[in-house]
Amino acid sequence: MEQYDVTGMSCAACQAHVEKAVSGVPGVESCSVSLLTNSMGVEGTADPEEIIKAVEDAGYGASLRREAGSIDTDDPYAAEKEALKDKETPVLKKRLISSVMLLLVLMYLSMGHSMLGLPVPGILDNPMALGIVQMLLSLIIMFINRKFFISGGKSVMHGAPNMDTLVAMGSGISFLWSLYVLLKMTGSVSAGDMDAAHHLLHNLYFESAAMIVTLITIGKMLEAMSKGKTTDALKGLMKLAPETAVKIVDGKEVTVHIDEISKGDIFAVRPGENIPVDGVIIQGATAVDESALTGESIPVDKKEGDTVSAATINTSGYIRARATRVGRDTTLAQIIRMVSDASATKAPIARIADRVSAVFVPGVIVIAFITACVWMALGKDLGFALERAIAVLVISCPCALGLATPVAIMVGNGVGARNGILFKTSEALEMTGKVTQIALDKTGTVTKGKPEVTDAQVYGKDFMRAAYSLEKLSEHPIARAIVEYAEENDVSSYGISGFRSVAGNGLTGIIEGTDIRIAGGSPAYIKEFCEIPEELKDRYEELTKEGKTCVFFSEDGECLGMLAVSDAIKPDSREAISELEDMGIETVMLTGDNEVTARRIAEEAGVKKVIGNVLPDGKEKVIRELCGTGKTAMVGDGINDAPALTRADIGIAIGAGTDIAIDAADVVLMNSSLMDACGAIHLSRATVRNIHENLFWAFFYNVLLIPLAAGVYTGLLGWTMNPMWGAAAMSISSFCVCMNALRLNLIRLKKSDENLNINFVETEAGEEDNTDVGKETEAMEKIISVEGMMCEHCEATVVKALEKLDGVESAEASHEKNQAVVRLSHDVDDDLLKKAIEDRDYKVTGIR
Repeated sequence: MEQYDVTGMSCAACQAHVEKAVSGVPGVESCSVSLLTNSMGVEGTADPEEIIKAVEDAGYGASLRREAGSIDTDDPYAAEKEALKDKETPVLKKRLISSVMLLLVLMYLSMGHSMLGLPVPGILDNPMALGIVQMLLSLIIMFINRKFFISGGKSVMHGAPNMDTLVAMGSGISFLWSLYVLLKMTGSVSAGDMDAAHHLLHNLYFESAAMIVTLITIGKMLEAMSKGKTTDALKGLMKLAPETAVKIVDGKEVTVHIDEISKGDIFAVRPGENIPVDGVIIQGATAVDESALTGESIPVDKKEGDTVSAATINTSGYIRARATRVGRDTTLAQIIRMVSDASATKAPIARIADRVSAVFVPGVIVIAFITACVWMALGKDLGFALERAIAVLVISCPCALGLATPVAIMVGNGVGARNGILFKTSEALEMTGKVTQIALDKTGTVTKGKPEVTDAQVYGKDFMRAAYSLEKLSEHPIARAIVEYAEENDVSSYGISGFRSVAGNGLTGIIEGTDIRIAGGSPAYIKEFCEIPEELKDRYEELTKEGKTCVFFSEDGECLGMLAVSDAIKPDSREAISELEDMGIETVMLTGDNEVTARRIAEEAGVKKVIGNVLPDGKEKVIRELCGTGKTAMVGDGINDAPALTRADIGIAIGAGTDIAIDAADVVLMNSSLMDACGAIHLSRATVRNIHENLFWAFFYNVLLIPLAAGVYTGLLGWTMNPMWGAAAMSISSFCVCMNALRLNLIRLKKSDENLNINFVETEAGEEDNTDVGKETEAMEKIISVEGMMCEHCEATVVKALEKLDGVESAEASHEKNQAVVRLSHDVDDDLLKKAIEDRDYKVTGIR
């Protein structure tokens, strides 16, 4: 996707016009314009010069992002920083200060003197002088805010009137009407009729012409400031990038600018310093704070051979690393680019506002014209009719419609990025929350993806020492698991001579300085060296049925014992799968393992549906079938998962997986945790809900206030609206939409200790005892999965129904999690709980 900066846009109508113009250029496959960041993303083979020409022909300005402005080429994020720089607020602030100072003088003369009788200099103590000064002050204020008139005029000339057109028309008509009245005053004064001149003075609207553009400028400045807040997350990511690095040159440490680090260079990082680029540790060990990239606050232990990423913090030891990715290739740069690109794309829900915006401004102009004609037909004077028409023009707000979706998308993407959840497109952010079933690859997704020792059956002395001594000489994955287990338990090793590895069977060697032979391997192999006890054979059968791989060890003809190795599930997988089920999402585990092993892992993880014996090329077929039964997400991490990730409605890649899987996915979980899949769905639902709120209020605002401005309620309720109040209301509407989107920053995607409830059971002695807390909580609490709850009112209805039941002490309901939690004084039959909820027209799908 090629990125462009677009200038001159003021509302959703501008955005729609630019999109339409660029989409008509031959070779353009798709075009998405962001009013929020004044940017445009274009896909296709069209010449950039043709695209820029199309934008300019439409009355706007455009430039390729890499060519925009004077950009420091040493900064890998210069283009993004330039695009996100708040250029509007300083300009608007100067315009506003000048306008307000002059407007106060104008208001004093027009209202303070004429209506309240406040004193003015003697030279102005006549209607003509007052009128002329008001006209001059109004002209100056309109000139200061001439951008509205220039932009509005250009848009009309190009056949695409925008918000500035409405403002320019409202202010311009007020000024021209006042100029007409001023000329009539001249005639009255010439005829010596000063009473008529004083009467006409009250019909001047110069202050309205000036007030309209001033109030809209206030709204524009508030909008610019709040729009700036929505990009804070992206700006914060860019600030994480270090500007210098300590490079190793001829064995010496030299501090250099970050752009002087190339792939393959060696760099050093001391405790407390930021890691400058992505690399692999070649010397030292440390703990790295990766919260900037993954959202996890606990530092991760790193040793030689482990990877480190730019912008993470070295918290403890001194390390040296070899650079593997620099500049715009680092993980941080890819995250920034992904978040930026996602914000530039358009969510499907935005098409609603686009369709409305395309006809909104022309429609408002027609309504304003009809309003003036109707009031004149009803016998009102031209001044009253124009006042109603001007109010209609200035109160209508296409900006709120245009901003409703992009501000929420930008904030939602920022929240996700801070928590290690990356949505590649706005469509992915919208659609993730709509999944009804989620397929999970077993290895590396549900499980850790590497074997580890799960069971140890010890029969002989120095069992682990013998096992460690042999396995440390092997490169087999099972050997590495045994070595890690031994090192974690501080096991020492023998020196081994005559080491021999028999592929697919086992290992053997002699302890140095002795003639004692030790061996390790499969049961068939170990029988050559010792007899396996019957009870150990029985245990071997049990562990094998659980899908575990067993390794036997012997020393000098004696069986020492057995180690069982298995790919264990991740610590948070069970919790994540339980939460997905509570959210009403069916979980399915895919694996190439046999049914026995697959069932064991599925049972341990809490997955209800498992599909085993799936060949690598068979995952895509399974996903295709699942997509036919409902909106499906696929979570995977391997190369063989890429076709399935692409086929799924939403592909979710584990961040620690292969680049191919990450490229194929729509969502990337940087922290490689299934809990983040829950967080992605929760964030998607919250963002879409926020967009719905924004669109509702934008539509509601216009539907309610345009009739008020037109005077529809005048006959019924006597309500009318001054154009100045209309301009103020218009200014506030866009600001409110932006502020509502910023509420997404309050979402918590991760569980914290403060959310954990610790229940204590009082003993007979009156002391507190937390023994068997889990049992007590389980016995006194039930979680009910409920479908159909849509809002807080639904939650209250469900809670009220449950709390009427005997034995229910309290109840809580959440329409976001689609569940209700009841706390019981004694056991209540599940059928009673189900009936109480379903009698209120909600559906119970499970109770646990």
